[in-house]
Amino acid sequence: MIRKLKVNLLLLVFTLTAFLSNAQDIPQTTIKTADTIITPSAIDSLAVTSTDTIPAKKINIDDVNFNKVNTYILGGISVKGNEQFSDQSITVFSELRVGQPIKIPGDKLTGAIKKLWNSKLFSNVDVYVTKIDDNTIYLEFEVQELTKISSVTVEGVKKNKGEELIKETEFKKGAMLTENLLTTTKNYIKKKYVDKGFLKTKVNINTKVDTTDNNAEKALIVIDKGNKIKIKNLRFSGNVKHEDKWLAKQLKKTKQKKFYRFWKPSKYIEEEYEADLERLVEKYQEKGYRDAQILKDSISWNDDNTINLDITVNEGKKYYFGNIEFLGNTVYSDTILQQFIGLEKGDIYNGKLLNERIKGDGTPDSQDITNFYLNNGYLFSSVIPVETKVENDTIDIQIRIREDEPANIRKITLVGNEVTNDYVLLREMRTMPGQLFSREDIIRTIREVGQLPYIDPESIVPDVQPNYADKTVDIEYSVVEKGASQIELQGGFGGSTFIGTLGLSFSNFSIKNIFKGKEYKPVPRGDGQSVALRAQASRFSNSYSLSFTEPWFGGKKPKSLSLSVYSSSQFSYNYQTNKVDKSQKLNIIGATLALNQRLKWPDDYFTLSTAISYQRFNLDNFFLGTFGFNNGISNNLSLGLNFSRSSAGYNPIFPTLGSTFSIGAKLTPPYSLFDSKDKDYENLTSAERFKLLEYYKLNFSGKWFSKIMGKPQHELVLMSNVEFGFLGAYNNELGVSPFERFYLGGDGLASGQFDGRTTVGLRGYENNSLSSNLGSTIYNKFSLELRYPITLKPTASIYVLGFLEGGKAFDDFNNFAPFNLKRSAGAGIRIHMPAFGLLGIDFAKGFDTDLVTPGQSVHFIIGQQF
Repeated sequence: MIRKLKVNLLLLVFTLTAFLSNAQDIPQTTIKTADTIITPSAIDSLAVTSTDTIPAKKINIDDVNFNKVNTYILGGISVKGNEQFSDQSITVFSELRVGQPIKIPGDKLTGAIKKLWNSKLFSNVDVYVTKIDDNTIYLEFEVQELTKISSVTVEGVKKNKGEELIKETEFKKGAMLTENLLTTTKNYIKKKYVDKGFLKTKVNINTKVDTTDNNAEKALIVIDKGNKIKIKNLRFSGNVKHEDKWLAKQLKKTKQKKFYRFWKPSKYIEEEYEADLERLVEKYQEKGYRDAQILKDSISWNDDNTINLDITVNEGKKYYFGNIEFLGNTVYSDTILQQFIGLEKGDIYNGKLLNERIKGDGTPDSQDITNFYLNNGYLFSSVIPVETKVENDTIDIQIRIREDEPANIRKITLVGNEVTNDYVLLREMRTMPGQLFSREDIIRTIREVGQLPYIDPESIVPDVQPNYADKTVDIEYSVVEKGASQIELQGGFGGSTFIGTLGLSFSNFSIKNIFKGKEYKPVPRGDGQSVALRAQASRFSNSYSLSFTEPWFGGKKPKSLSLSVYSSSQFSYNYQTNKVDKSQKLNIIGATLALNQRLKWPDDYFTLSTAISYQRFNLDNFFLGTFGFNNGISNNLSLGLNFSRSSAGYNPIFPTLGSTFSIGAKLTPPYSLFDSKDKDYENLTSAERFKLLEYYKLNFSGKWFSKIMGKPQHELVLMSNVEFGFLGAYNNELGVSPFERFYLGGDGLASGQFDGRTTVGLRGYENNSLSSNLGSTIYNKFSLELRYPITLKPTASIYVLGFLEGGKAFDDFNNFAPFNLKRSAGAGIRIHMPAFGLLGIDFAKGFDTDLVTPGQSVHFIIGQQF
C-alpha cells in the first residue's frame, strides 16, 4: 500500500564518495525533508514506486519505497538555478538522455551528478524527482553556479612579471572562483618568490563583485616580496676533524654572503639546503666517517634582515676496510673480481666508492662487478655487499654473489619506426635472438642505431623483459624517427652576380620502390639509402652533382657503396668591365666510386674506405693560376685509402664520449717514374706538365670527446682536435702538384673551387688567409672546444660553444714549425634541424695576424661536420 506523506519534497543527492572525490571543497551532504533527515548511506536503499499517474510536482516521501530499486524511462530533464549556462549545456554535462532507461537509485544518476561536480562550474548540485507517470520519471537538476573571474590585477611587481605569473597559474579571466583555486594560487606565487630568496613574501588575493558582469568577481593579487634574504653566517659546531671551511665548501647551493662572491648567490632555498646537508653527510662518509650525521640545524634572524644557519654535526669515528671476501662466485675467481673492487685491507672506508665498484656509477661504460656479470649473460645475477664485522675502527666486508644461469635473448622487437623498415634497424643492432644477454651490447646498439641520420638518438629506449621461467629475455627497442630529407634553397648576391642553389638530399631512401607510385610520400623511403642532388648557377658558373649511397651493399655485411658524379662550367669574368665571356670556359667532369668496409679487427669501431676518383679539366682559352696554361686538358685519376675509428656517441650531433680518428692517403699513379731517364722536365710546357696529375697526399685527424660535468642532455663536453696534412711529389724535378693543396683560415667552407683543395677552418682569420696564393703543402692544427647543449630535441638540436685553436700552413718541410701557430679564440652556436642540416655562427678573434689591428671575424657555418 502506498502511504501518504505530509512532505512535498524529495531530494536525491549524490553519494558521499562523489563529494569527497571532487577537487572543490564540498561540504558533507544529507538528504533532507521537512520532517526527516536521511543520511547518504540511506541512498542505496532508495527506490520510487507508483502505480498511478502523479501530477507534475515534486514527489512526497510517502510515495517512495526504500526497499526496492526500480527501472524507469527518463521522460524529461529540467534545470533550475542556472544563470550562466543554458539548460541544454547542463544536460550535456550530465550525459543523461531523454528516453534512456535509468535505475532509481543507480549508477547513471550518481555518475551524472559526479560529472557536473567535476566540471568545476558549480558549488552545489541537487536532483529532484518532479513526476512519475507509470514507468516514466521526470528529473529536475537544481544547481548553484560558481562565480567566475572577470579580471585579474597584480600589484607589487612589475607589469610584465605580473602577466607572467597569471600565465603560469590557472587564476585567469574566465576561471571559476573556488577556495581551492585561491589557496593554490597564493601558495604557488609565495613559493616562487621564496625560492628566489624572498623568505618573507606575503600574497593576498582580494575579490569583489563585478557589477558589470553576471555572477562575476574582480580579483586583485597583492604581492609584498620584501627584501631578498641573504645568509649572513654559516656556523658549524661539533666538527673536530674538519674545519668550518671544509664543511662550508660541501654545501654547494647554500653559501654565506661574501662581498667577493658575485657568481654564487647566498639565498636560502629550503629544498637545496636539505640536499646540501645530505651531501655534507655523504662527503663525511666518503672520508671514512660512516656514522656521521647532522644532529640539528636551525635558522635565526638578524636585525639587518639576514639569517644565520647553525649546523651541529656528529663526525663519529673514522673507519677502515678490513677483510674483503667473496661468497657464491663460481664463474669468476676472487682475483678477477678483486680487480673491479680495487680496495685493500687498511684503506679508508668509503661506502659510496664500494657501492660504485659493485653496482656502477651510473655511466654507460662503468667498470664494476654487476655490469661485468650483465655483460657476460648473467641477467639474473645479484651482487650484494654486507658488513659482516665491525671491530674498533675496522669493517669486514663480504660480497655475496648469486650468479644464476646465463640468459639468452629470445626475441627482439621494434616500436616507433613507422617509415624505416625493421631490417634497416635490426642490421645495426648488436643484440640478436640466440645470443647471450649483454648490457654492453645494448649500449652499443643504442649508439649504432643513434648514428643513423633518420633516428633521434636521444629517444632510443630499450625495454628489457626477463623471462625467469626459461632464463631468457625479450628486448623491445622504442625509437623516434626524425626528418630524413633536407632541402637547400638559397640565393644571394655576391661577386657582382646572383648565385642560386637548389639542393635535395634524402637519407632514408628506397631505391627498390622508385617505380612504385604509391610509395612516393613524397619519395620512396624506408631502406636507409642516401640520395643527394644539387645544382648551383650564376652568371659566370654552373655546377650539377648527383650522389647515391647504399650502406649495406649486398645486404649481408656493413659495406657501404657510394657513387657520385658531377659536372661544372666556369666562364671568364672581367672584374673591371663586369662582363662574362662564355667562349672562354673551364669544363670539369668527375666521378667517384667508394667502398666503405666495417672491420672486425682491431675492433669493430674501425672502418676501411677505398675510393677511385677521376676528374677531367678542359680549358678553352681560360686562365687558371694553378695550371699555368689557357688551353688543354688535365686528368686527375686517384686512389683514396682511409683507415678510421669512430666510437663517439651516443648522439652524432652532440657526442659526449668516445673519439674519432682517421689516417688517409690519396695517391695518383707515378706517371713520371715510367718516363725515360733523360726527359727534360724543366723545359716542359705547363700543358704537358699537368696533362696527367701526379701526387700523394696524407691526412690525419683525431677528435676526443670528454664529459666535464652535468646530467644527460645537459652535459658540458670538451672536444679536443688534432689535424695534420702533407702533399708530396714522386718526382722532385716535376715538383709538387698545384692541385690538392691546403688552404688554411676562416670557416673551412669551400665554394666554387674544383682543384681538389682541402680547406681547413681556423676561426678568427679570413678564409684561406693563412696559406700562400697557390696553397700550402703542409699544415697542422690544434683545437679545444667546450660545448653545452640548450636542447637536443629531434625538431632542433642547439648547443653553444667556446673555443681555443691554433694552426699553421707551410710551403715545404724546410719551413715546417708545428708549434709556431696562428692562435685564436671565440664563441659560437650550432643549430641542427633535420630539414636544413647544420647552421651556425662563430665570433672569433685572431691573435697572430700580420695586420696592424688584431684579426676579428664572424663565421657562418653551413653543413660542416660536428
